[in-house]
Order: sequence, then structure tokens, then C-alpha cells
Amino acid sequence: MASAPLLRAIILGAAAGGGFPQWNSAGSGCVRARAGDPATKPRTQASLAVSADGQRWVLLNASPDLGQQILRNPALHPRPAPGTIRHSPIAAVALTGAEVDTIAGLLTLRERHPFALYGAAPALATLARNPIFSALNPSLVPRREMPLGTPFNLHDAEGDPLGITVEAFIVPGKVPLFEEAPDGRDPGRTEGGETVGLALSAGGGTLLFIPGCAAMDRALFERIARADTLLFDGTLYCDDEMIRMGAGPKTGARMGHMPVDGPQGTIAALADNPVRRRVLIHINNTNPILLDDSPERARVAAAGWEVAEDGMEILVA
Repeated sequence: MASAPLLRAIILGAAAGGGFPQWNSAGSGCVRARAGDPATKPRTQASLAVSADGQRWVLLNASPDLGQQILRNPALHPRPAPGTIRHSPIAAVALTGAEVDTIAGLLTLRERHPFALYGAAPALATLARNPIFSALNPSLVPRREMPLGTPFNLHDAEGDPLGITVEAFIVPGKVPLFEEAPDGRDPGRTEGGETVGLALSAGGGTLLFIPGCAAMDRALFERIARADTLLFDGTLYCDDEMIRMGAGPKTGARMGHMPVDGPQGTIAALADNPVRRRVLIHINNTNPILLDDSPERARVAAAGWEVAEDGMEILVA
């Protein structure tokens, strides 16, 4: 009997923008991580690699830490090829938006390696408005618009199938920070494809990757209920966490992220959802769930949630 198809995922990075420890943070968690405390594992900025065959890989977002992430993961290392020293198993990149921490790593991939670049229309428009991304030669890196709400098959730059089906779907979010008005006023919530989630399958179960989400609605709840594995926005534990800790003036809602805790938080919103495996990812350096010994970490574990770590592998059959 043939084995069930498998989607293999490697968490390249689990932290939110700035990573953990963040370079300019003297918060208690970052101090402990910098000192090598084993209960505060360092994490790079959020990204995944997924594969149907273990040979060709698709990156989900390209974080600013991508070079470091490739170095740490042998599955992404170049392999010798006849007649050339250039090679990479990275066959495609799919974006959930166009924030700095989802697109900056694209510039790491500019050394004449062919791969397909997938994004929803707003993300591709942001790349088109920023000429620095023309460093990715369009003859080698074709940009392909992802339809919203319609499953399709991922292909590499040459058009060969990668064995992975993906569906991009709108989640409540906001425009990228660098596209907000200069006066700092709240741009409000957007639901036009600026923030998307990705549903991925290699013929078996479904993995959902939703690193940014401003609110839970019924359609999203029901989509999550049909999935086997969920990787979901864990940016802040409390909505006012950044303000209380002196790390910034914005709430989670203002930044386009649901809190983990509270009556409108992720634990409460998905308490009755039947999704089997649930993992928090894109975790800000201020979030106490990054501390293995914190009561907040114990609470999310008791609620059935895992906390993503760099290098964690997930198989979805």
C-alpha cells in the first residue's frame, strides 16, 4: 500500500520583527536570551520552508534573517551540480504580505538563482513600487499573482510542479507599516488582500500559515476547523503589552495582531475549534510565552497550544 502524501514544514524562524533577543531590547526576556539562559531560546524572524519531496522547497515569507536561516538548515544548502557551483533547493517563495519582515529576505536571494515569487496583488504592487527589488532579475524570478480563495498548484521558475497545492485567503489585517501615513494615524483594518493566510497541502492534510491576523471572524474560524495543523499569529500575549512594557505606543490591534490572551484573544476565540495541532508563531520579544518557565507559557500549553521554535519540523499527512 502506498504511503500517504506528506507535507514537510521546517520553521526557519518563529519570532516577530526584530527577532529574539531583539538587537536594541534590554527587556528581561532579551537579557536572559542574550546571556544564554536555556529557558529563553533565541529565535529569528518568522518564516517557514515547506516541501512535498524533501528536495525542492518553498519559503513562506522571506525574513531579514533568511541568510542565517539557510545556513542553519541543511535542507536548504546548495548541492554540487555538473558544470556550475551555483545551486539552491529553494524553488519558490510565497508571501503573506509585504511588511519588512516578510520581504526583506528576498534581497538575500538575488545571486542569479531562479525561483518563482508568489504574492497577492497588494504585495506584488508594493514590490513593484520599490525599485530595490528589481535586484531580483525578472527573467530568473517570475512574479506570479496568487488568486484569493482559489486553490492552485505551486510551480518553480521553469513551470515544473512542486507537488504542493496552496490557497491564499484574506484575513483581517493592515497595510505595511512603511506604507502608513507619515503622521502616524491609524490606517484602520484592511481586508483587501494586504494580509493573507496560506492553506497548503501535498495531497494529504492541510497546514494553515497565518502569521498576522487582526481579528477572528466566522469564515476564518470555519477554515481553521477544517485544517490539520495551524500556525497562527502569536505576536503579543496582551493587547496593551507594548505600552505597559515601555516598548512602544501601539496596541496589538493597532499593529494588526490579535492578542493571545483576553476575551477577544486567540485562546478564547479558538477554544472550541477542533483543529488538532495549534502552534503560535511570529512572537514578539516582549511576549512572555517565549520564556519556558513563565506562567503565560504554562497557560497556553494547558490550552493546547505549542510555541514555535526555530528548527521545529512538522509533518502533515
